[in-house]
Amino acid sequence: MSTPIYNEKIVLTKESIGKYFKTRWSTLFDIPLKHSDKTAWEILNPIPGLRQMTSTDWNFYLLGFFGWTVDALDFFCVSVSAPEIAKSLGVSITDITWGVTLVLMLRSVGALIFGLSADYFGRKWCFILICFLFVVVELGTGFVQTYQQFLGVRALFGVLMGAFYPIASVTALEDQPMKARSILSGFFLPGYNLGYLLATVFYRGFQFTYKEGEGWRSLFWFSAGLPVILIAWRMCFPESPSFQKLKARRAKLRDERMAKHTESTGSKPSLWTRIKSNDLLETIRTDWLLLIFLVLLMSGFNFMSHGSQDLYPTLLVKQHNASPNQKTIIMVVVNIGAICGGIFFGNLTELLGRRLTIMICCLFSSAFLYPSFFSNTLSGIIGGYFFLNFGVMGAWGVAPLHLMELVNTAHRAFLSGIVYQLGNLASSASITIEARIAERFPLKNKPAGTYDYGKVMCIFCAAVFAYMLVAVFLGPEKFHKELSLKHDYTDDEDMDGQAYIEASKSFDDEKKLDVSYIENPAR
Repeated sequence: MSTPIYNEKIVLTKESIGKYFKTRWSTLFDIPLKHSDKTAWEILNPIPGLRQMTSTDWNFYLLGFFGWTVDALDFFCVSVSAPEIAKSLGVSITDITWGVTLVLMLRSVGALIFGLSADYFGRKWCFILICFLFVVVELGTGFVQTYQQFLGVRALFGVLMGAFYPIASVTALEDQPMKARSILSGFFLPGYNLGYLLATVFYRGFQFTYKEGEGWRSLFWFSAGLPVILIAWRMCFPESPSFQKLKARRAKLRDERMAKHTESTGSKPSLWTRIKSNDLLETIRTDWLLLIFLVLLMSGFNFMSHGSQDLYPTLLVKQHNASPNQKTIIMVVVNIGAICGGIFFGNLTELLGRRLTIMICCLFSSAFLYPSFFSNTLSGIIGGYFFLNFGVMGAWGVAPLHLMELVNTAHRAFLSGIVYQLGNLASSASITIEARIAERFPLKNKPAGTYDYGKVMCIFCAAVFAYMLVAVFLGPEKFHKELSLKHDYTDDEDMDGQAYIEASKSFDDEKKLDVSYIENPAR
């Protein structure tokens, strides 16, 4: 009846390590389909799972989804308008890419501060505070006059962007019905691409507003208004059910530890004893090896997305002379492909599991590297890059749920956020690395300052896909681990026997809706 909020301690022995590596291949193909009496089509049908969602479930999911979309839109406002910002501030495009790099580098700071805050003080007010600060930073970006000011406000935005992912993801996913989570996860992360798409469209709309060459300022001022809507929306609803349950469970466990200490020593626990028994330290002692692996995994994920996407608008304009309208159409089309890929592969995990699906996505995207980066026509680029993004964000559609299933419940927001953002930190220089290396490959018969971005991006992405195949193959998986605590009951709760029996029955029925559920330990 009580869902554990901590992972089991990892035991490192020669036998356990050997067994783990021996089972990487067998567990990869121990797919959910083998454990179900249903057909593949019945398992893939998302409608029964979505029907289990209540209006409250949809409300929290959409809050998290649109929060992440607005977060991504604000981030990509720089990417889509980099040439114009560079011209306005009198610096190079490569200098402006440092603004993107700075955001990625500082996201881990926000994940650390607000991830812990969300786990200890709640999701609601952290969500609202970050949205308010988004308003301030986006307004400030639109008013910058110097390159130093630009870097300053983007550094602050980096902290906020890193803070918002863990809060948005747990708001959207942690309380959802188990059967619905895969497709919801598949749609959640591609909200990042929806943000990219909206940034591209809105930039085109604001490009020739304000002053000539400074329409990007209007874009940032407009983007500052969107978090206001999220603030008003979130104010209307209470704290998430799982957090309320988690808070009570954590307090109960803490009191039990202190009472046990008092009973065994005959004295009240000292301050040092309380510090040593802190549940965050317990999490680190238990999950340190898992956290190292997840940072390495999320580094690959972030290299994969930033390496294939951040410099692409510049490639279209500088290398293929795409007009503003052509660039807009291409980026809209390929980001629609990315959203579709996230939904498709996210739902496919119900059939194939998390690890195998991610590996398929990497192989799928690899097949479209050449047409994406070496096509001589814009029509060829659209086709290849559409499917490359279909696979890249297909893998990303699996990532939020895969992370939340691997980390413990007690520090879900902090752990899922910090490993994601440390991965971002590792990949933060992707766009700058690609831009710098591309300067070594000037294109012949082209104006000065035109480089072969396509060659560099193709090689870079191929290396990252190979890395991801190895990392995912070696990693663990906890398919359909129970995440929600909103239906979780413990013996000490204030409910009579009949109420407890009814609650138990409801909880058990929910878990038995599909026999393909595999609540196994790390496989």
